Amino acid sequence: MNHTARLGLLGLTIALSACSVLEGEKIDYKSASKGSSLEVPPDLKQLSRETRYAVPGGVVSANAMQAGQPVQASSPQAAVSSMGDVRIERNGNLRWLVVNRPADKLWDPVREFWLENGFTLALDQANIGIMETDWAENRAKIPQDFIRNTLGKVLDSLYSTGERDKFRTRMERNAEGGTEIYVSHRGMQEVFNSATKESTVWQPRPADPELETEFLRRMMVKLGVSQEQAKAVAASSAAVRAPVARVGNVNSIPVVQIDEGFDRAWRRVGLALDRTGFTVEDRDRSQGLYFVRYVAPKADKKEPGFLGKLFGGSEKAVPPLKYRIVVRSQGEATTVSVLNAAGAPETSANAENIVRVLADDLK
Repeated sequence: MNHTARLGLLGLTIALSACSVLEGEKIDYKSASKGSSLEVPPDLKQLSRETRYAVPGGVVSANAMQAGQPVQASSPQAAVSSMGDVRIERNGNLRWLVVNRPADKLWDPVREFWLENGFTLALDQANIGIMETDWAENRAKIPQDFIRNTLGKVLDSLYSTGERDKFRTRMERNAEGGTEIYVSHRGMQEVFNSATKESTVWQPRPADPELETEFLRRMMVKLGVSQEQAKAVAASSAAVRAPVARVGNVNSIPVVQIDEGFDRAWRRVGLALDRTGFTVEDRDRSQGLYFVRYVAPKADKKEPGFLGKLFGGSEKAVPPLKYRIVVRSQGEATTVSVLNAAGAPETSANAENIVRVLADDLK
């Protein structure tokens, strides 16, 4: 059955029965890796093979961490809820886990966690502290109505939510020898590409902080916290209002302006880069630099992809682009700007678009 017929059938079933995504345990992911891929995985084989995890908490580069230099602790200003050696911290809509265990002891359990939840891993690189799932569909979002219950699993493949999700996990060591774990979500949705509804394309949809929180809660259970305790801890992580990010201009250079200090801004920018599809190759916190690469998602040959939407061109004609994202702070004021691969200020339309994409996620 083609995309149009499948979407028509889905529309009928949705009309008959609605369902909620995160009520109770209604998450049931099934990897889409056996079918056509929605995205070409980033070319991370070219990355440094150094065995280290970047440090978010102190003024130090990733390479300095490997050399064993001391670092500062994470900012204490975020809201914290803990259980045993696992706690969850929150700053605005950003939540992350802090686990009092070394990163190399957590890698295998976290890897097993994603496999157990129905995902396959498109990226699994402990040397840079990043793993990323392939695109997967939450089958629990398909309405369990009379039609589907009657057809049963015989025609199960005809049903689709028209949505796909992938998740990136980033681990960073802290000064106490523990690990901070961040989970970021990216989504795609299938939509008709014309008024005649003859064919469909995949396009990005906004990141879902509630999905990120739900998987952090489930990850706590995997790491030894009971279901009841994990729910209580996740619910009790009081919100800390994140300062508003706005687009500005400094000396003709487009920037994001945030009314907060370096520690918190550094952490929020890192997650925003993960959510918006940039691959962080390296970090140098002492210089306030993220070294990033971007590879566009691909739904099919006709789909222009997120990079095409971001930079206004054909995805085929645009190779992976490298930039340096600079985080600079004076007191409780921070600016985020873009450098090119050579380290010179980027003042092109590309820089303006990158700044706007980051500002939208930081709001």
